[in-house]
Amino acid sequence: METRTTTKTDWQDAGDAWGHAAAEWAYRFEPHARDAVEHVFDRLRVGPGRSLVDIACGSGYAIARADRLGATVAGIDASDALVTIARRRAPSADVAVGSMFDLPWDAGRYDAATSFNGIWGGCAGAVAEMARVLKPGGLAGITFWGPGAALNLRDYLIVVGSTGPGVKGDFKKLASIGAPGAAEAMFAEAGLEVIERGATTAVLEAVDEHDMWRCLRSAGAIVPSLIHTGEAEVRRLALDAVAPFRANDGTYRLCNEITHLIARKPT
Repeated sequence: METRTTTKTDWQDAGDAWGHAAAEWAYRFEPHARDAVEHVFDRLRVGPGRSLVDIACGSGYAIARADRLGATVAGIDASDALVTIARRRAPSADVAVGSMFDLPWDAGRYDAATSFNGIWGGCAGAVAEMARVLKPGGLAGITFWGPGAALNLRDYLIVVGSTGPGVKGDFKKLASIGAPGAAEAMFAEAGLEVIERGATTAVLEAVDEHDMWRCLRSAGAIVPSLIHTGEAEVRRLALDAVAPFRANDGTYRLCNEITHLIARKPT
């Protein structure tokens, strides 16, 4: 095993924040990106005889899918609570608690590497680590919210950014990955050759107002808002933000465009 040092930490040392409502995130929010996961896995040829590492794996929705497809799977996330769920979802996977800026695996170990809405602006070091653990000729895929018009969560994100101290500036930095050429530049810096940029639509649904709030509340980025502004007020503002997507029967359906980037490590 290689020995490396790093001074970089995950965004806001966010493990505890992102695990604050781990089960809600795992079973209400994370699966909404299933179409993006399926597309990226298809392009990376995830299946029997292939090894994959998922970076910022959250509660393991993606690694569980890769495991069912027959791949040899690993994952890493900063949150103990989310990793506990990931290990339960994919018992045979090698899932670690740690930083995406300092992966605990040897260079050239994996056929494929992914990160679903886990690598953002300012995370070039994580892309470099992704490239390091890939085999020559290996494939990488990431997703993120891009500049597309279909982002029904936009007003909710504005609420989070305006009610939590310091969050607005963080959001701007994270969202910078959606600027034209920004993600491609991070891949190029890491020595990865981009072969596809595209988008899928993620659908977030809830049965009623209570269900919708439990979903929205599960995001780690909302924790500063809950502490600073108070849950009752943040709940009111968040539900107002998504009210246009509530049907007459009380159910919600929000569509969010997720951009993906696929790249290859040169042989």
